[in-house]
Amino acid sequence: MSSHRATPLDSTVVTPLDSTLALAVEGYAWLPNRMRRAGGDVLSTRLAGRRTVALRGPAAARFFYDERNVRRHGALPEPVRSTLFGHGAVHTLDGAAHRARKAMFLALLTDAGGVDGLVARAGTAWDEAVAGWATRSPVVLFDEAAQVLTRAVCDWAGVPVTPAQTPGLAADLVTLVDGFGTAGPRHWRARWARRRREAWLADLIDRVRRGEAAAPPGSAVDVVARHRDADGAGLDGRTAAVELLNVLRPTVAVSWFLAFAAHAVHQWPWQREQLREGAPGYPGTFVHEVRRFYPFAPFVGGRAVRDLEWAGEPIPAGATVLLDIYGQHHDDRFWRDPYRFDPDRFLDREVDPYELLPQGGGDPAAGHRCPGEAITEALLGALAVRLAHLDYTLPEQDLTIALRRVPTRPRSGVLIAVRPPR
Repeated sequence: MSSHRATPLDSTVVTPLDSTLALAVEGYAWLPNRMRRAGGDVLSTRLAGRRTVALRGPAAARFFYDERNVRRHGALPEPVRSTLFGHGAVHTLDGAAHRARKAMFLALLTDAGGVDGLVARAGTAWDEAVAGWATRSPVVLFDEAAQVLTRAVCDWAGVPVTPAQTPGLAADLVTLVDGFGTAGPRHWRARWARRRREAWLADLIDRVRRGEAAAPPGSAVDVVARHRDADGAGLDGRTAAVELLNVLRPTVAVSWFLAFAAHAVHQWPWQREQLREGAPGYPGTFVHEVRRFYPFAPFVGGRAVRDLEWAGEPIPAGATVLLDIYGQHHDDRFWRDPYRFDPDRFLDREVDPYELLPQGGGDPAAGHRCPGEAITEALLGALAVRLAHLDYTLPEQDLTIALRRVPTRPRSGVLIAVRPPR
């Protein structure tokens, strides 16, 4: 059985004029490799023919998330908008428009039972699913987790889905995430999945607005259907569908982190005991370390608002600006022994919103940090504890985590053989 052990990234050849092909080939290693060879925290290159400046470090993150310097509007490449986020999504807005749309998502953390309500539903869906895993063991944990999370978030969000519809919806939501970092078949499957699900949810929103379908008060469907942007206008049906998907999709994306959590408790078995016993700080420190150690987003990008300079490097107005997330999470200036999986590192440090960036940096209420980060942390913590208590073994399989694949995950999806209850 092979498994991933994070090691320092190796050197590769620099593409002198444009790094687009190198990025596609090298994945997570592309930017950290070049940063290391440049010998600093700033790097100038080109992507898709556009001048690009990449930054790293907490000070760079503060600079990047200052809207006087860098903005998202017009920065997200069309392939990412057409797969991961959707056209017109909150991620593409800035200023008052962004804050008004972000407030809609933040309201969901308190309405509809808030985070606790979603976590409770996920726990119930997990327990019901586990009861059947032993009868068809082994199962792929990643796939099963995606269905558990789909059931939970649809119930919480007020999206009506039957048990027969759940596997297909879960597969589509996974596809939206899985296809954003490639130009191949995964990307085109993601485009098709987005068209299909946007049309489905736009129809639901239209029926709710016409009074032909009910939405539980305070649910995501209700909040999105009633939302007014900064200009006082409601969302058109397609944009409302985009934002509903931006509730469902990130929740199901927790499947990636749960697969990484399973990889961690297999690679370092004492982590399983710590989760079972409720060691000091667990599961919170474990959740932080999974999101730091394992690769998810390689970097985030924006567009320079005006002529800027960082660490002596000029950044012309309109240039693409990247913030190196994977490299920052594995930089020994910010993390002791960064290639060692060590949840205890978070026992003696506050989580700086500009150091730990798995879902962006800064203030989620005012900036571009993901408003659903609290949901991710709570879901991952609750399901990781349930996983630790589950009686299972891992059959022979390929647990390799390929850094060239974006987004990556254990190649087998983590195959588990669940023992029947005694």
